[in-house]
Amino acid sequence: MKTDNTKSPIELIYHLYDLKLKETFKIAHDERTVQPTVILEIRYHQYIGFGEAVATKYYQVSQTSICNNIEKALPLLHKWRGEKPDLLFDQLLSITQDTFATCAIDQALWDIYAQLQNKPLYQLWSDVNTALPISNYTIGLDSIPTMKRKLEEFPWPIYKIKLGTEHDLQIISALREVSDVPFRVDANQAWSVQETIDNSSLLKKLGIEFIEQPLGKKNWKGMKVLKGKCALPIIADESCIREQDIDQCMTVFDGVNIKLTKCGGISAALRMIKKAKQYGLLTMLGCMTESSVGITHIAHLCKLVDFVDMDGALLISNDPAIGISWDGYKVRFQNKNGSGISLKS
Repeated sequence: MKTDNTKSPIELIYHLYDLKLKETFKIAHDERTVQPTVILEIRYHQYIGFGEAVATKYYQVSQTSICNNIEKALPLLHKWRGEKPDLLFDQLLSITQDTFATCAIDQALWDIYAQLQNKPLYQLWSDVNTALPISNYTIGLDSIPTMKRKLEEFPWPIYKIKLGTEHDLQIISALREVSDVPFRVDANQAWSVQETIDNSSLLKKLGIEFIEQPLGKKNWKGMKVLKGKCALPIIADESCIREQDIDQCMTVFDGVNIKLTKCGGISAALRMIKKAKQYGLLTMLGCMTESSVGITHIAHLCKLVDFVDMDGALLISNDPAIGISWDGYKVRFQNKNGSGISLKS
């Protein structure tokens, strides 16, 4: 689908896909085999930029709502003449009222802006020689034999293990039988305060780096208790969506997981990373189950953070895009200006 580009150098093209998971992906509150997504292509004169926003029932976002909310921003986009995209961000979000739609626009504009500057995207904010943090690879909830099989079939230097069952410690102990590399665990809001405290001591002995979002996203009282009693660092995920959330997170969490789709894109993520560092918080970039469009934009930012979870495209079987490539577990950027993203024909 294309938009009307009458008397404007801007043209928008929507690409709607159903990303197919290689295996059923389970977390504490969800299970899926297909991930709908919208890839936005923005054409500006001879330049092309790409952005992505996934649809998710949890946040009540559909492919239709994403496209409709992007369309609301057309009058503003028709006025864009290559300025830094962060100058437009607040207006975009005010117009769309949708961080997912705003993310797709913002990513595509940054892609074009970097091309206009004759630079790869990451060179706009980070040293070329700075090493990238290694992404973890996620093991979704399943039977213990299946989770062990996934570890054995996909050797990786760091794993994120999805938890949220009555036998979580048994899961980790069993997985330790087949892997001794660092683990991170994500309970996806499924634990109680006491459960988190008790689990943290045992998980620390099992080589866990940190725990992600153990309590309900609004359980600030409980998280304050954890701040003084938990044996492992606690990283906010569902409790940290937008920039203003960091002000509250800094009082009870040790770090924040920033996801471009949920916060509104690169412009918002840059602000959130800066603020989190000012507060002394650990910083992490996370992903949804995205194609190589969304994952590549995360990769261009990951030199700025302590941890990264950008395995989304590795979990799908029909990636429609070409972006970063993997040399083993190391990321390789395309030798191009901008994001280096293109769509497969």
